Amino acid sequence: MKLLKPYKLNKGDTIGIFTPSSPAYIRNEGLFLNGVKNIEKLGFDVKLGFLSEKRASQGYRSGTPQDRAKEFMDLIKDNEVKALISTIGGMNSSSMIPYLDFDLIREKRKIVCGYSDVTSLHLSILKYAGLKTLYGPAVMTWFGEYPNGVKESNDSFLSACMDDSGQLRVIKPFNKWSNHFRDWSNDDWKNIPREWSENKGWKVLKSGRAEGEVVVANLNTLLTSAGTTYFPDIAGKILLIEELAAPWSQEERSLRQLQLMGIFDKIIGLITGKVEMPDREGAPFELDELLLEIIGNRAYPVISEFDCSHTIPMHTIGQRCLVNIEASGNCNVVFNILESFVE
Repeated sequence: MKLLKPYKLNKGDTIGIFTPSSPAYIRNEGLFLNGVKNIEKLGFDVKLGFLSEKRASQGYRSGTPQDRAKEFMDLIKDNEVKALISTIGGMNSSSMIPYLDFDLIREKRKIVCGYSDVTSLHLSILKYAGLKTLYGPAVMTWFGEYPNGVKESNDSFLSACMDDSGQLRVIKPFNKWSNHFRDWSNDDWKNIPREWSENKGWKVLKSGRAEGEVVVANLNTLLTSAGTTYFPDIAGKILLIEELAAPWSQEERSLRQLQLMGIFDKIIGLITGKVEMPDREGAPFELDELLLEIIGNRAYPVISEFDCSHTIPMHTIGQRCLVNIEASGNCNVVFNILESFVE
């Protein structure tokens, strides 16, 4: 199936909000509403899906798989809605897959944006609808950042969903980054200033050059698709993986699973994102060392600490877009986007 790009956004267009898994608006409605307001500030109208509108909750999920799929498909069918952005991730977006109309998703060619657990939707839409999607921010993270969202994330999102020029774009590390956790159960999220760290750039673990399509995925969610028909076609691709919580023991298991599946033998480049919640669990080695231990000696470039992850800010990256990367020295990385994500 030929892969299609979604149609681009224009200022004044309507963005639909869907909640594919966690009803995080229950934990902090103020943060959710701030995210909606900040999307509107960027020049868009917002329409909430029916579950999101009524703040539906079944504990850990927003609704039944059928209802979550209906919310998504209602927004796909709505001719006013030009793009869909998730409220947040969670654990169970994959439950929607059997109930989605992938033929209609392909026909409508709307932007679908989200990250983390939304990986399940990215991969299934790529496989069954043949439509490229955007791995980028969600309503509560990072549009919800108080008071005006995260400018760098906003700018990257706008470029991703509005620029159809096809001109080469150079992606660079942000000047600063943060994984500062603030409590959502009270007003810490807006009363305590975010702590920032200097961004020292992306680390080069293996030098090299690669040009090809990039597949972006949350590592934990990617592994839940193993053995399914929507596991991504990874041969000859550049793989970009990121993670929320990363105890070293869990990372070893997940990365080893990819190695045993032969994934590292099929790709032409590997990029890992900054980790929001690292936990070395007493290990005397770094996560990068663990990664190299597992993947072994490779001829392709291997880069870590990339800014497309659960940390702030994040680049929005189009699935299966053509890129080239060059890595040398310790932190000398060139990352070029060779085509538009939309048309």
